Amino acid sequence: MKKLILSAFILFLNVHFSLGQNSKEYHSLIGEAWELYQSQDYEESAETYMEAFSETDSKARTTDRYNAACSWALAGNVDNSFVQLFKVAEEGNYTNLEHISTDPDLDILHSDKRWSNILEIVKDNKEKAEANFNKPLVAELEAIYESDQAPRRKYSEVLKEHGQDSEEMIALIQKLQKTDSINLIKVRKIIDEHGWLGPDIIGKKGNATLFLVIQHADLEIQQQYLPLMREAVEKGDARASSLALLEDRIALRQGKRQIYGSQVARDQETGEYYVSPLKDPENVNKRRAEVGLPPIEDYVSRWGIEWDAEEYKAELPELEARINK
Repeated sequence: MKKLILSAFILFLNVHFSLGQNSKEYHSLIGEAWELYQSQDYEESAETYMEAFSETDSKARTTDRYNAACSWALAGNVDNSFVQLFKVAEEGNYTNLEHISTDPDLDILHSDKRWSNILEIVKDNKEKAEANFNKPLVAELEAIYESDQAPRRKYSEVLKEHGQDSEEMIALIQKLQKTDSINLIKVRKIIDEHGWLGPDIIGKKGNATLFLVIQHADLEIQQQYLPLMREAVEKGDARASSLALLEDRIALRQGKRQIYGSQVARDQETGEYYVSPLKDPENVNKRRAEVGLPPIEDYVSRWGIEWDAEEYKAELPELEARINK
C-alpha cells in the first residue's frame, strides 16, 4: 500500500489531474476508502475505491488504483486486484518496481501467473522512463531527498512524546536546520548549473527534491527561484501543485494571505491546527482544482480541521490579529 503521510512537513508524491465536477465526491470517497483500509475492513475499502472511480467515469489517480489493488488483495479477491494492477501498469505507466515487488499487501498474488506479467510491464515502464536519466544527479538528489525528509518524519512523533519545547524537539530542529543548509547549497548548485530539470531527466523524486529544498529555504532564496519554477511549470518540468505550495508560503512570509490554503499552522496555546490566513476562502477550491490540488475540506481534515468557508471568513480578522500581535 502507498501510505499517505499526513504531516505538514512531508510532501506526498502523487499524480494530479482534473477530475471535473465530481472531484469533491471522488476525494471524499478516496478518503473513506483509506480509512477503511486502516481499520482493516479491506473488502469494504476496495468497494469504496470502486465507487470513487465510478464518480469520474473510471478516471482515477494511479496511486488510488494501486491502493484499491492492495485492498482487493487483502480481501482475498485476486482477480479484482489484478484488474486494478494492470490498469496501474499499462495505463498509469507505473515504474516503482522495487515497491511493488516487496509490498506485503500483494503477497497473495505472487503465486499467480499474472504476477510475472505485471512485474515485466513495470520493469519495462521503469527502463523507458529512465532511458534519458542523468544517473549521477538522480542518485545525488535521492540522497538529498532522504536527508530532507528523515528529520521531518520524526517531527510528529517527537512532538507527541516530548512536546514542542523539549530538549528532544530542540535537537531535532537544530538537526533539521543544519541539514537544510547543506542541502540548499547542493540544490542551488544543481539548479544554477542545469536549470530546473524535469522528471524526464532526474525522475519524479529528483524533481520533487528541487522543490522541497527551495520550499524549506528562507524567503530571499524562495523569491529568487520562484520565477524559474514558474517557467518550469509552464514547460512541464515542475508540478503546478508544488508551485502553489511555494506561492502560499512566500505570500504568508510577506505578510499577505495565502492563495491555495496549503499552509496549516498550529496554535501554540491550544495545540489546535488552523488554516493560515487565506484570501477569498469561498473560491479556494476552484483555485486548488486549477493546480491539481484536492478540495480543501479533504486536505485540512488531515489535521482534524472541519472546513466552513463562511465561518472561516468571519473568524479571519481575529485570527490575523492573534498572529500579528
